[in-house]
Amino acid sequence: MVTAVTIAVTTAGALLAAPTAPAIAATSASVWLTTADRSNLLRQQGDVAFGNGGSGSVITINDNARYQSMVGFGASLTDAAAWNISNSSQRNSIMNALFNPSSGIGLSWLRQPIGASDFSRSFYTYDDGAADPSLTRFSIAHDNAYILPLVTQARSLNPRLSIMATPWSAPAWMKTNNNLIGGSLSDSQIGAYTSYLVRFAQAYGSAGAPIAYMSVQNEPNFSPPGYPGMLMSAQQQSNIINTLTPKLRAAGLNTQILGYDHNWDNTSYPQTVNNSAGSNVAGSAWHCYGGNPSAQSTVHNAQPGKDIFFTECSGTESGNTFADSLRWQGTNLAIGATRNWARTVTTWNMALDGNHGPVIGSCTNCTGVATVNGGNVTYNAEYYVLGHLSKFVQPGAARIDSTGYGDGGIQNVAFRNPDGSIVLVALNTGGTQNFRVSYNGQSFGYSLPGGAMATFRWTADGARSGTVTGG
Repeated sequence: MVTAVTIAVTTAGALLAAPTAPAIAATSASVWLTTADRSNLLRQQGDVAFGNGGSGSVITINDNARYQSMVGFGASLTDAAAWNISNSSQRNSIMNALFNPSSGIGLSWLRQPIGASDFSRSFYTYDDGAADPSLTRFSIAHDNAYILPLVTQARSLNPRLSIMATPWSAPAWMKTNNNLIGGSLSDSQIGAYTSYLVRFAQAYGSAGAPIAYMSVQNEPNFSPPGYPGMLMSAQQQSNIINTLTPKLRAAGLNTQILGYDHNWDNTSYPQTVNNSAGSNVAGSAWHCYGGNPSAQSTVHNAQPGKDIFFTECSGTESGNTFADSLRWQGTNLAIGATRNWARTVTTWNMALDGNHGPVIGSCTNCTGVATVNGGNVTYNAEYYVLGHLSKFVQPGAARIDSTGYGDGGIQNVAFRNPDGSIVLVALNTGGTQNFRVSYNGQSFGYSLPGGAMATFRWTADGARSGTVTGG
């Protein structure tokens, strides 16, 4: 899970204030700013008026050209993350800061592990022990204690939240080595494994946490040496998906399956699954630990009928600064992933403790969206990167065309919300720069400090049908 991404923590008292009511005139844009020195942390600025002149390069917004529709932005309530939040005296404050669209950043997406991951307090699945092909022992009792209560609380805070589920390993008795660590799924157990995944989706749905999306293996090209995982070839994954999807439909579940769920450095695996699984797979899921976001476009351009989801990226604590983290994640996740067709942006753990855990056999300096030590809470760079999207870009928004600039310029991505508002997310990867934003024949100027991230939102002047070009 270790990556070159670096995160620096912020002070717990620097949480954003709720924005004003969205009564935004078509003549001006509202602005929220996060600066590299942390003096502004998703803080609302004064409105900027269209027609105010300005100078510098021009970002042109064209909402007649529309791309993918967005599903959500978020992270994972792993076993470790849920443990940390659930046992904090600030639990409700944390959950509101994360999921409440008014007082917090309104996260709208969860990627939930099916059983233990590396960020767990123990090794477990939902059917451990001797072989149990009829799944008579299946139970999600482990999650009832502190994971599901947080998942359902998140949904109550943001009813528009969607949930994806992903396994790190099948139960040991289904695997070639009879161990949660290493090995692979026995082909003879594909039937049992797919039934296990259906049972999970049913159980979570019954508990008030419906599973909208699922992948069948986290990082199938990586066999972790110290925590649950298993190798899975593209052909075996296709066979699993072709067995699983009909079972889900027979059970009355509309859960959509995503293939791959691994890094940007391999485009052949997701294309193989997209081809072999056909209509049984909705598309592919992606991580940040190798390659770059353009791989998503490679697959989209080859298979435009298949969705792209970005589903995991963890930062790490190091000697680098909040500014480095804001720049890397803003460039590659908030902007890079979405400009390359991602319908979601997902970091990894929602909350880790001061020792970067609990963790088993894996990254010992990873960071979460928040750091939670009992009643002490710090919101990290992920919080603000996600917040610049999740607080303003509604589920169902369409990414629209915006002119972009390379390294050293103003990176940006734009969206049109279902309510007609336009959202522009911009990141300055150079020194302080003046630039202009042009929309429908009008423009405004702005000066963005070096390393800063900003979200601009304004009301579009009337409904426009636009041209959907994908997603």
